[in-house]
Amino acid sequence: MVTIVSPLIIRTTIDSIIGSEPIGSNFLERLIQYIGGRAYLRKNLWIIGVLLVFIAVLRGILLYFRNTLASKTAENTAKNIRDSLYDQIQRLPYEYHVKAETGDLIQRCTSDVNTIKRFLSIQLVEVAGSLFMLGFVSYTMFKLNVKMTLVSMATMPIIFIFAFIFFSKVKKAFEASDEAEAELTTVLQENLTGVRVVKACANQKYEIEKFDEKNKDYRDKTYKLIQDLALYWGASDFICFIQIGLTIVFGSIWAVAGEISLGTVMAFSTYVNMLLWPIRQMGRTLTDMGKAIVSIGRIEEIFNENIEILNGNNEKPEIKGNIEFENVYFEYEKNTPVIDNISFSVKAGSTVAIIGPTGSGKSSLVYLLARLYDYNRGSILIDGKELKDIDKAWVRKNIGIVLQEPFLYAKTIRDNIKLANPNIQDKKVYESAKIASIHQDIKSFDKGYDTYVGERGVSLSGGQKQRVAIARTIINDCPIVVFDDSLSAVDTETDISIRKALNNRKNKSTTIIISHRISTVSEADEIIVLDNGRIIQRGNHEKLINEKGLYQRLYEIQNSMKDLEEDIKLHA
Repeated sequence: MVTIVSPLIIRTTIDSIIGSEPIGSNFLERLIQYIGGRAYLRKNLWIIGVLLVFIAVLRGILLYFRNTLASKTAENTAKNIRDSLYDQIQRLPYEYHVKAETGDLIQRCTSDVNTIKRFLSIQLVEVAGSLFMLGFVSYTMFKLNVKMTLVSMATMPIIFIFAFIFFSKVKKAFEASDEAEAELTTVLQENLTGVRVVKACANQKYEIEKFDEKNKDYRDKTYKLIQDLALYWGASDFICFIQIGLTIVFGSIWAVAGEISLGTVMAFSTYVNMLLWPIRQMGRTLTDMGKAIVSIGRIEEIFNENIEILNGNNEKPEIKGNIEFENVYFEYEKNTPVIDNISFSVKAGSTVAIIGPTGSGKSSLVYLLARLYDYNRGSILIDGKELKDIDKAWVRKNIGIVLQEPFLYAKTIRDNIKLANPNIQDKKVYESAKIASIHQDIKSFDKGYDTYVGERGVSLSGGQKQRVAIARTIINDCPIVVFDDSLSAVDTETDISIRKALNNRKNKSTTIIISHRISTVSEADEIIVLDNGRIIQRGNHEKLINEKGLYQRLYEIQNSMKDLEEDIKLHA
């Protein structure tokens, strides 16, 4: 509104103060008389200049408050979206995270959210301002001169149609560019996560080539998008210049003919720019809106995923540690069983070991027990209660799992061990570390338990990370503890020490040990041998080594390897 006043003041000055045209407005007439009249203003045109400067300053102040408010609103909206996204991702089931690409999720939570924020803080405000401007400018122009207004708007329908067609065509280019950026982010994330493997395998050349390929694809798709945008801006500029030219030419002709005043021509030359600018900007608005729509769609895909209900109305019984599998059947893909009608039972406080070749279904049993996946058929009972009837969060609180690939956060060792219960006493931390045979290693560090382990525990060895993860799990005194091949990175003596310490604990937990190593499972109360999702052998160590089958073959192979290692040491 403030912007529209300036051309009217210039028109009045040229036509009615410098010239002799009637003012045509009672309000302006009274205002001029109040200031001192036309003759006074004609001798003191600096007053008009000061008034124009004041209007410009006022417009600047209003724009500042508008942009500040818009930016604050957009930032708060972006924060709320990020919070909601993070909350949604935390609640998504394990199965989703197994299939999702980390780099793609990161890009959706950062780049896509920022795209929406930019649209809200800049373009959405511009759209509202442009519509307001178009309405007032059009009304003012029609009031001044209908014929000049029609000339000044002659090419605007063409710009509207061109912008609409452009938007519908370029949307796919936005999506392609966005997806290419997501793939690039994924490659970068994977490389940085596995940089030690890359260094160890001297695989830098391959990684550089892989990144370069994705980078080129992103560049090409983005360049195609830029070409489309350049075509739009070039064409729209050409049409706008034609419109400005038409306004000036026709305005000059009619001014010379005496049909309109010179001040009206000056006002229209300003107003036509005010009209063309928002219409021309509509291309940028549609461009950013296209990006925002694509980003909203990508974010909606996450929100449309079904979350995992951890705290439902299910039971929360006291768990002592009795486990029973009854004809359990499970498949990741249809008609491809991973667990095929398995039945076995574990008594509270006992130790059961599961051994078998890779892909036999050992880890899948753990996932089913912790309800990371739900079995298709059969039943799993904990202390006589059907597992699916027990609250998921309650199940996971009472089942401690030490994974094969331990994950440590970029915190101190103390914080990592106390992760599930930050308020637990340090005495309990030390006890758990001793059981995990990591206490002495920690004490040897300069800062002891306050040693910062770095991202993913990079400053610790593989065995040390596994033992910290074991301490983190057993500190909670869960009635059921599962070791998913989590002793593979420790030497045999440490393995024995950990298992003895676990057996000597008060309130001994039900323990399930998954391993490839015979020495790790040999002292279990019962050993279950899996192959292709089925139990092919079961019994204690003495029984199985004397029974022809997979366990006996593994025992013989590992014994031969052990003898070979000892011979090498003797002759070294």
